[in-house]
Amino acid sequence: MAAVSLDIENVTVAYHGKVALHSASLQLKAGTICGLVGMNGAGKSTLFKAVMGFVKPVHGRVLVNGLPIYRVQKQNLVAYVPQAEEVDWDFPVSVQDVVMMGRYGYMNFLRMPRPSDKQAVRDSLERVEMWELRDRQIGELSGGQRKRTFFARALAQQATVLLLDEPFAGVDVKTEKTMIRLLMELRQTGHTVLLSTHDLASITTFCDQVVLINRTILAYGETSDVFTEENLSRTFGGSVIDLSLTKSKLAQGKQEEQ
Repeated sequence: MAAVSLDIENVTVAYHGKVALHSASLQLKAGTICGLVGMNGAGKSTLFKAVMGFVKPVHGRVLVNGLPIYRVQKQNLVAYVPQAEEVDWDFPVSVQDVVMMGRYGYMNFLRMPRPSDKQAVRDSLERVEMWELRDRQIGELSGGQRKRTFFARALAQQATVLLLDEPFAGVDVKTEKTMIRLLMELRQTGHTVLLSTHDLASITTFCDQVVLINRTILAYGETSDVFTEENLSRTFGGSVIDLSLTKSKLAQGKQEEQ
């Protein structure tokens, strides 16, 4: 049985006295791809920040591979792929520079890349099919190329837990297929992936588990058990969710696997 990779225990986070996430608990085992589903403002970003150690919970704790967050940060165990809106695309850095940032935690204070760092960057860019564009300024890239660049940065970091914020928003079909293929490869090698998405239809095609969040974790577990119309209606504030498209994609996905 796989060990627990991400353990969130009764976590409450508040900003300026206002609770953003309340008593959230979640356990994910190594080798899992998990979808994080909820409305805007439901606490998805806050949950990510708690896992990365960017916010300190008022109550509860987060463990990665059984380690507290301060040790997780020192060991570079968590990598993050941001939304496009969080990035300054005018900043004068190349694709290769961005991916090298994933190696900073392994360098000394001078941040002089070693041969192993350079090789990790090249390997990561080749995996996302971006090596030929390594000298391109990030602002010159398409939406899909930008997303693949930051995915390569996460790969170069060689973390065991990956957090992806809306990874398929605004990307082309090629990028989406490339990323899903790589996510499945990472699952096979024991990585844990938690990704937030508004694309409900994509959840059933490759996510083993799903987490439903609305300022707390309402439910989580195997996708087939948790991803129901009733649970999604609770998650989205009583809205009626039509899962006909989702169920159709699930059936299609099963046929493609056979």
